[in-house]
Amino acid sequence: MDYVKLGNTGMDVSRICLGCMSFGDVKKWIHQWVLNEDDSRVIIKKAIELGVNFFDTANVYSTGESEEILGRALKDYANRDEVVIATKVFFPMGQGQNKSGLSRKHIMSEIDHSLKRLGTDYVDLYITHRWDYNTPIEETMLALHDVVKSGKARYIGASAMYAWQLQKALHVAEMNGWTKFVSMQNHLNLIYREEEREMMPLCNDQKIAVTPYSPLASGRLVRDWSETTKRSETDEISRGKYDATADVDKLIVDRVNEIALKHNVPRGHVALAWLLQKSPVAAPIIGATKLSHIEDAVESLKLKLTADEVNYLEELYVPHKVIGAL
Repeated sequence: MDYVKLGNTGMDVSRICLGCMSFGDVKKWIHQWVLNEDDSRVIIKKAIELGVNFFDTANVYSTGESEEILGRALKDYANRDEVVIATKVFFPMGQGQNKSGLSRKHIMSEIDHSLKRLGTDYVDLYITHRWDYNTPIEETMLALHDVVKSGKARYIGASAMYAWQLQKALHVAEMNGWTKFVSMQNHLNLIYREEEREMMPLCNDQKIAVTPYSPLASGRLVRDWSETTKRSETDEISRGKYDATADVDKLIVDRVNEIALKHNVPRGHVALAWLLQKSPVAAPIIGATKLSHIEDAVESLKLKLTADEVNYLEELYVPHKVIGAL
């Protein structure tokens, strides 16, 4: 396993992050392909054995069940001081008032709930899951600063926003001497590259780590175009991301397959190798529902693409509708 510093921090993270949205309870979540606790623990244990120390979850995943599963597994299989736990806040966690968003009230409540579910007294990275258009950014950044100063989070990160929003948040924090975001979890893969226009240059300039989600485009980059899976048949969110540009995207997927055959590796190795050579990508977030998913992801670290191969993979890309930063 390879490790890097997370952006402009001294914290070491594995170059593969295990995403934990796949772990939970189908009765508590919008996705029907999530794994139960027993099956989830097998994958978490294997990830640790392979050297993965970076784990990403969120309070909203299976309404807290993902955090509980991850917390119990890490307690049994890992040394808390060696692993990096990231969780998120924003989406509704129940009915009624003050149950969502990035208000001080919601942040302060949800960090405590997340810590209880995870079975730890701090998280390493506390991430804003979306931009809150209904709360002043000054209120949000001060609340996050206080979470860090209270010892409940080591660092803070952001996810799924426009570059101007990240810049505004960074400016507010800097002007007031508050804690700044150290990471950006954004939507980035070979068939969705809108982040390269403004967000990636901003993160590069500010030394902010990028931890892309959907690095394999919900599986579209790694399977035959005609092949279906339980996820592809039931994941309406994935369809909303990619169906509109499927004809052009297929041409890129075909090139992924060409290069994979050339190197005699699975297609996922090529898709991840492309991401890993992008600056300032620290660790793609891998959602695994099979042992082979995390094993293949770790193996992909061995593949280094040439400049010509990178250009070949990129040259057919066409602009896509912005997805994620809404």
